[in-house]
Amino acid sequence: MNLKLRRAPGTPLIRVGHRGARGHAPENTLVSFNLAVEMGVQAVETDVHISKDGQVVLIHDHTVDRTTDGHGFVKDLTLAELKKLDAGAWYDPRFAGQRILTLAELLAWAKNRVGVAIEIKNGPIYYPGIAAQTIRLVHEHDMLHQTILLSFDHFVLREAKTIEPQVATGILYAGRLIDPVAAAQAANADSLNPAWAFITPDLVQTAHAAGLAISPWCPNDLPTLRMLDAIGVDSIGTDYPDLFEQI
Repeated sequence: MNLKLRRAPGTPLIRVGHRGARGHAPENTLVSFNLAVEMGVQAVETDVHISKDGQVVLIHDHTVDRTTDGHGFVKDLTLAELKKLDAGAWYDPRFAGQRILTLAELLAWAKNRVGVAIEIKNGPIYYPGIAAQTIRLVHEHDMLHQTILLSFDHFVLREAKTIEPQVATGILYAGRLIDPVAAAQAANADSLNPAWAFITPDLVQTAHAAGLAISPWCPNDLPTLRMLDAIGVDSIGTDYPDLFEQI
């Protein structure tokens, strides 16, 4: 199976679960990803950082404080130390025992099941080599065509394309860019991924005319999802994938 970036006219929206099903389960955990799949997504989105011992791990923040029972920066903790942390109980006691996953674990789980959108976290803490490490893992799990790399750091996306020209990439941003197509082209990216509030019908048309996909983040209410679907975006990442059934 391949992850589609563009939807053909008249076909359903491509559904993406933001950090799994973050509105219903602890983000970036196996229970969250499984729930998103049960809710019918075609892809799950996640975030990656690098541990002290060079492992690519799934967590949104630069620190473990918000989403685990631990403290400290991801970059200062080994994978073994990260694996000891509870990544579920903070959300709800019934999720106690969920663990921080490695990207390798997610890719192995996702193979032939669902696409993966990987947001590379780079800045204000930078991880030299994170693009190469991520692409290596994608290749090891034969997930090149089921994966898209995203980042607010457009430099790291350009680096990823230099390493592997076939990998799909999308530029994340929040604002109304004067020339979003030029921004994507500068990064050699395939998709525009703006915050949903900056999506307009003109932007959708401009993206498609340039051969780019367009995928907003992260609307979490039904009226907004319906509006974005109506103006023709290709995919949407949301914390509440169950809402897609009501569009």
